Amino acid sequence: GEAFARGLQAYQAHAGALAERALAAAYPTLQELIGAASFAGLARAFWHRHAPARGDIAHWGAELPVFIDAADQLAEEPYLADVARLEWAVHRAQTAADAAGGVFGLEALGGDHATRCVLIARPGTAMLESAHPVVEVWQAHRAAGPDRFDGVRQALAERRAETALVWREAWGVQVASLPKPEQAFTRAVLQALPLVAALAVAGADFDFEAWLI
Repeated sequence: GEAFARGLQAYQAHAGALAERALAAAYPTLQELIGAASFAGLARAFWHRHAPARGDIAHWGAELPVFIDAADQLAEEPYLADVARLEWAVHRAQTAADAAGGVFGLEALGGDHATRCVLIARPGTAMLESAHPVVEVWQAHRAAGPDRFDGVRQALAERRAETALVWREAWGVQVASLPKPEQAFTRAVLQALPLVAALAVAGADFDFEAWLI
C-alpha cells in the first residue's frame, strides 16, 4: 500500500544520490566536463543499466566508459569516454595495494639470466592509449589560472593523440604523457614479457639505459 510506495520512492531517491556520489568520487573530471546536472542524470541512468554487484560501492563504475561510448547524447564529445578510462585507471591506482619503496633486483640484470628477467611495475600502474589528448585534459582540470585550458583547446583542435601512464607514488597518483619510444616497451612490461622480448618489441629507437636511470 502507501507505506510500501513511500519506502520504494525513498529507496530509489537514495540509490540515485548514492550513484552520483560514488561516480563523482571516481570521475571528478568527467563531472566538470559535462556539468553537475548532466552528470547526475548520467549516474542514475548508469545505475539502472549496471547496478552494483558488490557491497563496496568504491569498486562500482568500471563500465562507465563503455556506457558513455554508447550514449547518443555524448556522441559530439568523443574524447569523454577515454577521459573516463583515464580517471578509472587513476581511481584504481589510488586504491591499489601498497608497495615497498625503491627498486629491487637490479643486480639480476648483471647476471647470466638477465634476458629472462621480468620487470614488475608497482600495483596500480596502467597505460592508456588514446586518440585524444586525455592527459592534457586531466592535468588542465587540476591546474590553476585563467589560461589553464588553452593547451586543451589547441590539443583538441590538432586532434592530438596521447598515451597516458598512471602510477602510484607514495600516497599520490601521477599521470604523465608517455613518449613514443617508451610506449611499446612499457606495454610489454605491463604484459609481464621477459626483458629480451620487451626490448625486441621496443625497437632500436628505445634507450633502455636512459629509461632505467
